Amino acid sequence: MKFRFLLWALGLLMARASRNNPAFQQQLEGKDLVFQMQTLDGKVARHFIVHEQRVTSRSGQHAQPAFAIAFQDAAYGFQTLQASNKQLAFMQGVQDKRIQIKGNPALVMWFQGLMKYLKPRKKS
Repeated sequence: MKFRFLLWALGLLMARASRNNPAFQQQLEGKDLVFQMQTLDGKVARHFIVHEQRVTSRSGQHAQPAFAIAFQDAAYGFQTLQASNKQLAFMQGVQDKRIQIKGNPALVMWFQGLMKYLKPRKKS
């Protein structure tokens, strides 16, 4: 349940950033694709639609995502996405085969670059 909620919240954050953050919007320029995050068994899945510099998301799997990131299970997906060093946790998961990437790995790198725009703003 936590993983499902986290994917939903990620969709909201990306949707908001695609409306309000010029740097995030610039990263979306020229992209028209669907990607998804899911568990390996597909029981928990959410796909994200990038179209006209906007991001929307829907629950469930998409028939032909440009790439998919599949986590061993929901608990591991939640743990990885909540890790303080997400890149290290992600790379370790791929190495251990607890995370599988299907599709274009270059787009996965692009997606990871987007994540830096979703960090909460520090209050001054």
